[in-house]
Amino acid sequence: MAQDQAIMKKGNLWRATIKHALETEPLNEEITTDVVIIGGGFTGLSAALYIAQKHSDVCVLEAETIGHGGSGRNVGYVNAGLWTPPDEVEKLVGKESGQKLNSLLADGPNVVFDLIERHQIECSATRQATLHCADTQSGKRDLEMRHKQLSARGAPVELLNQEATQERTGARHFVASLMDPRAGTIQPLAYAQGLARAAVNAGARFFQHTQAISLENLGDTWVVKTTNGSVRARKLIQATNAYGTEGLHENDFVPVYYFQLATEPLSEDQRAEVLPGLEGCWDTATVMSSFRLDEDGRLLVGAVGNLNGPGAAIHKAWARRKLKSLYPKLGHLKFDHEWCGRIAMTSDHLPKVVSIGPAAISIFGYSGRGISPGTVFGRCAAKWATESTEDAFPIPIKAPKADRFKRFKSIFYETGATLTHLFKAWI
Repeated sequence: MAQDQAIMKKGNLWRATIKHALETEPLNEEITTDVVIIGGGFTGLSAALYIAQKHSDVCVLEAETIGHGGSGRNVGYVNAGLWTPPDEVEKLVGKESGQKLNSLLADGPNVVFDLIERHQIECSATRQATLHCADTQSGKRDLEMRHKQLSARGAPVELLNQEATQERTGARHFVASLMDPRAGTIQPLAYAQGLARAAVNAGARFFQHTQAISLENLGDTWVVKTTNGSVRARKLIQATNAYGTEGLHENDFVPVYYFQLATEPLSEDQRAEVLPGLEGCWDTATVMSSFRLDEDGRLLVGAVGNLNGPGAAIHKAWARRKLKSLYPKLGHLKFDHEWCGRIAMTSDHLPKVVSIGPAAISIFGYSGRGISPGTVFGRCAAKWATESTEDAFPIPIKAPKADRFKRFKSIFYETGATLTHLFKAWI
């Protein structure tokens, strides 16, 4: 219990290691702008940057601080594409839109790492690939299917056998892995903060600790009321994803929680045996888990689950067993940091852009793939806002709909994760 309390004091590793946090004042007046963005995560920040670079007036309202939500609680994987295999994407949204979506997001890591280099964002960017790991034969077959589909589209992915996978991970349980050299890892909150600073330098205005409490359309103008002020704008982008929709448009997604725990920094000898290539890894299990190293050599273990719910102790006990299972020599290490965040999981695991009124959209639903898609969809949103084109996105802008059962689905996900973590040491 004492150890758990010590962990909680340290909390989110990304927030504890951020070097340069953007400081802004809350909005305490009435202002007018061309475009108002609600939400200071990857999507909203990317949109603000590209809009400002097009010499349009834009402001961002963030209820807490930049990257407070999922963007600052992310695992930090800059992956190409989506969780859903590309063939399935084309079946779900149609061949033409599916091809556009697959192509655009295949280039997502290039977009992210180019922004990092262009704006000199200090976010521990490491483009050393990611590994999708299988510890069962059924998982291996899933990787073989993904490899075939991705290779057919020219992706430079490589299917690694058991020996090569064990050499790259240092773990002995995996039978295969899919390596994607386009991908890499970052400190996600530092990346979000870097995007914000780049947007400010381009002319965007930011108001943190400024909660949007209502939206009103007055024909050709939107009025966003905040706690102590208001914004009038021609166009509105809601980029709250899985966070902060009270008083705003309620997005159609199932909230799923993902937690992470980070060890103390490993010694040089310990690091030599753990992910020597610095790839970020995740597995093919139904209740997915991940593991990676940060810049200082901490080992991060994560999985689906809510550390603020009744299953918290079970999830943390599982993480301890997982660490020992992955790397038996490191089983004694204590976890110094723990945190969790919400994922906006859509019914088909694809991102959504919905119309919430004239010249107003909401973007959400990356289903666990936030960094590259969020950055790319933010750029698309900037095109939509500045060029008034309805085909700015690779998928159609649709009317909103509501899922009456999302609360029960969220409970189902969390219950499944809790039971899995209770009864399985290795998943």
